[in-house]
Amino acid sequence: MGPSVALSPAKQAEQLKKDGNVCFKKDRFRAAIDAYTEAITLCPNVPVYWTNRALCHLKRNDWTKVEEDCRKAVQLDNNSVKVPKIMPSDVCIRGTNVLSQADEVLTLELTGCSGHYMLGLALLQRQEYAEGVKELEKALDLGRGADPKGYMVEEIWQELARAKYMEWEHESTKRTWELQTLKEACETALEEKYILEVSQLEGFLDEVSTKHMEQLESLARVFKIAAEADTPTEVPDYLCCKITLDVFRDPVITPSGVTYERSVILNHFKEVGNFDPVTREPLEESQLVPNLAIKEAVQAFLHEHGWAYKMD
Repeated sequence: MGPSVALSPAKQAEQLKKDGNVCFKKDRFRAAIDAYTEAITLCPNVPVYWTNRALCHLKRNDWTKVEEDCRKAVQLDNNSVKVPKIMPSDVCIRGTNVLSQADEVLTLELTGCSGHYMLGLALLQRQEYAEGVKELEKALDLGRGADPKGYMVEEIWQELARAKYMEWEHESTKRTWELQTLKEACETALEEKYILEVSQLEGFLDEVSTKHMEQLESLARVFKIAAEADTPTEVPDYLCCKITLDVFRDPVITPSGVTYERSVILNHFKEVGNFDPVTREPLEESQLVPNLAIKEAVQAFLHEHGWAYKMD
């Protein structure tokens, strides 16, 4: 038997990654972390080793290490990622139940999307809403570029929408408290002014009282208008997909002028057939055109009305 040939560091690292994948699928996350760490020691410039390890940390609810590893992966390569397959109900950003079982997670090595996704989730854990949203938005853009039909685009959107709603909820609560405090201060000032005028203008009590009531009513109208942006109402129909009735994310328009959510109409082609669901006319994917006007209108509406991000 001839002498054994020593494996190169790169091949050793790949074998360690495979070993880590096997451990991960068996829920042996500590062992998987050790394997990925050895791979990183041999080849520290391979982003997937860092994101694989980050995913293990995520399964262990160790968000600090998730953030550290994802930042390193992003630094190494913004065009390579390992993103866990997470259903919307699997993540509880405020709680401790983070992920359910994901048997095929480590077989998915998607190019064109980076560790921004898990980094965004880690930042949300620290209630860094603005930064978390930015990372999820980057992940969504990269995911759409790599595989617009893939399940990851939908799942990233679900997390982004949840994060946007949480960000709005946090800011809305703050604004509501500030408005209420200011309103009470104004009402107190008007009351003091009214008492002073009553004592000074004894012969004009009716006029003073009428003026005081009018000022209170005007004040109430002003603060009601100020609070309207944070008051949930109905989303305009033209901003919603005709099939799902959900707010548009990636709207496309057909030759007949009907606008659909891209993923929804593509799924219609796959499951039902190549025709327009509304007009019943023949329709091919190549005929779909991004509806940029509606997309901009949706973005403007969501910017002013963050409550509309709520998915429930």
